[in-house]
Amino acid sequence: MPGTPDPRDLTLADFPVHRRVTTRWSDNDMYGHLNNAVYYELFDSAINGWQAEHVAIDPLTDATQGVVAESGCAFYAEVAFPAPLVVGIRVTRIGTSSVTYQLGLFVDPQRTGTGGGPAPDPAIKALGHWVHVEIDATTRRSTPIPDHLRRLMETAVVPVPA
Repeated sequence: MPGTPDPRDLTLADFPVHRRVTTRWSDNDMYGHLNNAVYYELFDSAINGWQAEHVAIDPLTDATQGVVAESGCAFYAEVAFPAPLVVGIRVTRIGTSSVTYQLGLFVDPQRTGTGGGPAPDPAIKALGHWVHVEIDATTRRSTPIPDHLRRLMETAVVPVPA
């Protein structure tokens, strides 16, 4: 579509939140790169780790829970253990009971290019799409996002062109 930005042009600077992630040897598949399911684990851990560091969340006792209602991932380039990685997080939409995230996977520029390690590579490796819906823990029905969580999400809002 003419005029539509190419997501492969995104850089880490386009994401307000940066979460360093660790991979394991077992994350590589038989082709020598991260298995596609691992990307989803990294994205899920990045979102939940970010929230847990900034707001009090206890999924076992909280009155509400954020559950994944939709997810997807576009893969642009291979990565493999032991590449140091970072997940960029940005919020593209906050509704009454749902939030939409974009998650960029990058080689961590702060942990590359030194000590004989790999040279920094700023290109996005994958772009995830993640929708959380807040639900009532008892009824399992959607419910408004709690204010303390909404305030955190608002710190990562980035308008995304249509």
